Amino acid sequence: MSTAAGLTEAPEAPGYRARHTLPLRVEAVRQLRRRRTLLMGGVLAALPFILIIAFAIGGTPDGGPGGADRITLMDTATASAANFAATCLFVSAGFLLVVPVALFCGDTVASEASWSSLRYLLAAPVPRARLLWSKLVVALGFSLAAMVLLPLVALAAGAAAYGWGPLQLPTGGALPAGDAVPRLALVVAFIFVSQLVTAGLAFWLSTRTDAPLGAVGGAVGLTIVGNVLDAVTALGSWRDFLPAHWQFAWADALQPAIEWGGMAKGAAVSVTYALILLAFAFRGFSRKDIVS
Repeated sequence: MSTAAGLTEAPEAPGYRARHTLPLRVEAVRQLRRRRTLLMGGVLAALPFILIIAFAIGGTPDGGPGGADRITLMDTATASAANFAATCLFVSAGFLLVVPVALFCGDTVASEASWSSLRYLLAAPVPRARLLWSKLVVALGFSLAAMVLLPLVALAAGAAAYGWGPLQLPTGGALPAGDAVPRLALVVAFIFVSQLVTAGLAFWLSTRTDAPLGAVGGAVGLTIVGNVLDAVTALGSWRDFLPAHWQFAWADALQPAIEWGGMAKGAAVSVTYALILLAFAFRGFSRKDIVS
């Protein structure tokens, strides 16, 4: 068919469907077999056992100087499997769970460029938007899997070490074990949503550089900067616009009655930033001169 410029568009090959290129299953298997995926899974699976050993060596938490008046998740870590899982999430949500999100989302496109295989993927031909969507969905899927893996292993290890019992709430009282698991699932869901901004940042950087470590390190570094800024109380209400300000809002899910306000605000901030960053990624990549 002739175009306005007088050129002739090449017809599509018989049977070619853009939406069928780079299937999610193929991309997921490729990412699953990578050494960094297995290493990250091993680290997260090992954390609960490391904490159990630490508690065995250091003794059962006793509440510290404040006694029962200052009880925290760490103080009730050995009360039950549910408490141990909540403690594992508490100690890892601020940084450790940021790393797999930055790794899976920041490495996915940049690694193809560093291997000089990106242009061959596009020549398959895989449309650029399709390539990004496939890689983004798989990266987010692995990020969620990493966040689910930690509490699952913690529940199993905690049940063996401390028994299966109710979740002792930091504010007093307890939740039956049957109610604790859905609450922990809500915590994981919020942590995942709150990390979407890190995912968006890492993915955008991955489309801008050929160095995977640059994209991953940049996302982790800027996340740390956000945590530092949130600690500056002089910023006042401006901190409400920092995703880091809401990263522990999930603690409101571990109350007798769930408080949704903080989690709703934190989710809105994170999703807003993530959508903007992903829009930058897709727009920039669609116009990028792929030479590697």
